[in-house]
Amino acid sequence: MLSIDPSTISERENYKFLIGSIIPRPIAFVTTLSEEGVLNGAPFSYFNIVSSNPPMISLSIQRSDGRQKDTAKNILKKKEFVVHIVDEQNVEKINKTAASLPPSQSEIQVAGLAPVESVKLSVPGVKEAKVRMECVLEHSLELGGVDSPGCDFIIGKVVQFHIEDEIYEKGRIDPKGLAAVSRLAGANYAKIGEIFEIERPK
Repeated sequence: MLSIDPSTISERENYKFLIGSIIPRPIAFVTTLSEEGVLNGAPFSYFNIVSSNPPMISLSIQRSDGRQKDTAKNILKKKEFVVHIVDEQNVEKINKTAASLPPSQSEIQVAGLAPVESVKLSVPGVKEAKVRMECVLEHSLELGGVDSPGCDFIIGKVVQFHIEDEIYEKGRIDPKGLAAVSRLAGANYAKIGEIFEIERPK
């Protein structure tokens, strides 16, 4: 078996090992508002659950040459954002939002997504998601990097859930109906695939 010290290889090589190994990764499509009122949207696959009491999620937003991405800047300024689950029906449009655009241009408009008002936030979500979560900033950390931070680690508290009626039943979400997609490496994505059960030991 190959054994490698990550400190002896490049950031890019470490990146490839991580995204090739830690799969599948759920994808958060995040909307934020800039100070100028531009609705920003971007997908992130460094995303997970932090806690259910209170309900909290995490996003790790990688910096480029030490520069914060618009999403991180907007979250830290406004303290609000909306997280959407990426699914088979919306993944093509959401992929378009990954393009590098100036802060003055809305990825939502470019991708042809439809904004929808939030209940508790000033930041809109998008109609195309079957699940969206209105979040407020709980905590943020600057992590990594030798001379400057390599990422902004964001913890958000969910203050409102929105779930499409067709996939909701008796407090549960139907995974096949949600049809979430996950991120692999390169340009590859994955569907849910076969579902199997294993009972937890007592």
